[in-house]
Amino acid sequence: MNPVFERQLQINRRHFFRRGVNSIGAAALGSLLASGSAAGAAPRLGYADFNSLASNNGPGYGPGNVGPTHFPPKAKRVIYLCQSGAPSQMDTFDYKPMLEKFDGQDLPDSIRGEQRLTGMTSGQAAFPAAKSIAKFAKRGQSGQWISDLLPHHEKIADDICVIKSMFTEAINHDPAITFFQTGHQQPGRPSLGSWCTYGLGSEAEDLPAYVVLLDKNTDSEAQPLYSRLWGSGFLPSNHQGVKLRGTGDPVLYLQDPTGATLTQKRKMLDRLQRLNSIHFESVGDPEIQTRIAAYEMAYRMQISAPELIDFSDETEETFKLYGDDAKIPGTHAANCLMARRLAQRGVRFIQLYHRGWDNHSNLPQRHPAIAKEVDQGSSALVQDLKRLGMLEDTLVIWGGEFGRTVYKQGDPKRFGRDHHPRCFSIWMAGGGVRPGISYGQTDDWCYNIVDKDRYGVHVHDLNATILHLLGLDHQRLTYRFQGRDYRITDVHGKVVKDILV
Repeated sequence: MNPVFERQLQINRRHFFRRGVNSIGAAALGSLLASGSAAGAAPRLGYADFNSLASNNGPGYGPGNVGPTHFPPKAKRVIYLCQSGAPSQMDTFDYKPMLEKFDGQDLPDSIRGEQRLTGMTSGQAAFPAAKSIAKFAKRGQSGQWISDLLPHHEKIADDICVIKSMFTEAINHDPAITFFQTGHQQPGRPSLGSWCTYGLGSEAEDLPAYVVLLDKNTDSEAQPLYSRLWGSGFLPSNHQGVKLRGTGDPVLYLQDPTGATLTQKRKMLDRLQRLNSIHFESVGDPEIQTRIAAYEMAYRMQISAPELIDFSDETEETFKLYGDDAKIPGTHAANCLMARRLAQRGVRFIQLYHRGWDNHSNLPQRHPAIAKEVDQGSSALVQDLKRLGMLEDTLVIWGGEFGRTVYKQGDPKRFGRDHHPRCFSIWMAGGGVRPGISYGQTDDWCYNIVDKDRYGVHVHDLNATILHLLGLDHQRLTYRFQGRDYRITDVHGKVVKDILV
């Protein structure tokens, strides 16, 4: 435990009463109970005022314990399909017919303005535009423009909202993906999933509230991923994401090498919990409670996890929907199916990471390959949730940490696209989001946002909107740390109401 925190515990009032003479402690407790101000004395509310949420540096709401919301939620859970490396918006969802004319022309200074470039292209003598590498067509009754790189997305065109005016502040991968996941470019802050589970808990008693799945990586140049992206930062550590492995046991040591029975394990855990509880009463370190909760969850997962990963109860219709890859553990399709199974079991926040979109060279060959890996599974997930009646209260998000440049990087014959934070596309579906629409507009060069009545959708705006759909006011879900009340959106963020039902 932090020695400063330990010293504070030793001198604060609660520690004095707990360790003091019995009569003093009893008198203090009686006084608290008489005034109705003891912890837990207030009745549980369906929708919370500021103080009834986990905003007072308490432990938050653990698995199996659903917390109150600020207002009625549209979504009960989130499935976030993170496209690590950044898909090219003008090759997927942002159709730019003028690029046929601009192809090969140098990007005008009037378009680029004073925007900074990465060190990978800042030294280029020219910035020739590259048209889309794929054909576009209007898909579905809504007429969403979607490229041929994602043919299965035609089946969900009327279910998704494509945001074309996303923008961010970071221009390199690590700070950019950290910004998306934590609201800050520097490591150390709690992830979005941790904030959600801290404030809301989940319905699942035998699975973590926040689960992370990593797709098999097929790109040798893919950006690395770090566990801090789903970490809890300064929030209680029981709210960090739990990564499930793609092959073998989803978590290590599900099978006890000692051969102990569940009854024997239960007795051991009960004794261990009593010892930890005594230690907590002595020192007051909240991480002791987290350790107790972790032991309990591990015990429950020895029963729930084997059933979770057993796809034998899925129908052939389901496997046909997700494709043959769904039968191969660790693929995007298999993880999308796993995400649906987790959602059915009450898990609050589910995050999938697919790497390989960072194509600085040979993008015309590499982007189609990565798109094919995620296309059918992503589309099937939305269709599957819809047919099960779960899409209306499940928020699905698909997108990367920034976009790609319209101009070519490197060898014109094997060109790539550099990082572009100024405008890019993501999509959202279900959970209170308007289906079958596109939101926002970019210029003909797909380089700047040109919305007349709005400035685009910032990362903080997106996170504020996600929390809003879960019934949380992003300005009121806070945690005091180092003398300041922190939140996922820092001091920014506006709910994008135009995309809400």
